[in-house]
Amino acid sequence: MSDIVITEFMNEKVVGELAAQFEVTYDPTLFRDTTRLSGLLADARALIVRNQTQVNSALLDRAPRLRAVGRLGVGLDNIDTPGCRARSIEVFPATGANARAVAEYVLAVTIMLLRGAFSTTDAVAGGRWPRELVAGGLEAKDRTMGLIGFGEIGQLVASIVKPIGMQVAVYDPAVPSEHHALSALEAVRHDSLDSLLSSSDVVSLHIPLNEVTRGLLSSDRIESMKPGSILINTARGGIVDEGAALAALRSGRLRGLALDVFEREPLDGGRFPEKLPGLILTPHIAGLTSEANDRVSMLIAQRVKKFLGESL
Repeated sequence: MSDIVITEFMNEKVVGELAAQFEVTYDPTLFRDTTRLSGLLADARALIVRNQTQVNSALLDRAPRLRAVGRLGVGLDNIDTPGCRARSIEVFPATGANARAVAEYVLAVTIMLLRGAFSTTDAVAGGRWPRELVAGGLEAKDRTMGLIGFGEIGQLVASIVKPIGMQVAVYDPAVPSEHHALSALEAVRHDSLDSLLSSSDVVSLHIPLNEVTRGLLSSDRIESMKPGSILINTARGGIVDEGAALAALRSGRLRGLALDVFEREPLDGGRFPEKLPGLILTPHIAGLTSEANDRVSMLIAQRVKKFLGESL
């Protein structure tokens, strides 16, 4: 019998601290074994997951004593939140704990893709000297970072890119024109997504995946982006039409494309068959650093411990 079931990787020191107070089952591969997971959830009061575990109605139906779901991250698209609410199950995201990691990732790939000179290691090591091919790199200063979504992560990205001389543009219907962060960060608010896309040198997404945002960056919208711009998605797969984005990169419409999230994870073989200049693919790690993992793990452990202690 386990009070807490943890299905994906977590800081092991923090897991140990939980185990000192509760019966804990920790297996970072448990999300792959739904039969075993269902059995463990028969008595569990708390479930801690990342983004691979599908906390759907079928799983919730097998967890009659479940009272809390801790999410080691912020996206909740893998959790049936209405279903949890109907069953009086609290959902705890790690809001803010990995914001710094995501913002630094955005800065890193922005500079890499503007400069375009960080893919020559093999050539140089092999005796070639492709200097003329990568001599046309661009500087970040005076270029516009367009942020789709201006919550905590979007604001942190703005605060990081402003000191290197970038301008900040924002599209977020939930943010009023008088929002204090807009003036504090000297950000220009756009009333339409198309306006932001057509005027930004770099576009970075910081919005959840839901019925409104699914397919938001469609083929037509990608075609409307400023020629030679860069698209970065660290938010959620399904927001960007991946095929259209890849086609725009291949045609030269986009200068760079960085995808950390995908509609289906992990990638099916052949979805991105080409090694294209200006293409960066990473396995959903923008918000994952050693420090962020520590913060996320500690935050969720504290919230779950407090909740279970109060609900005894």
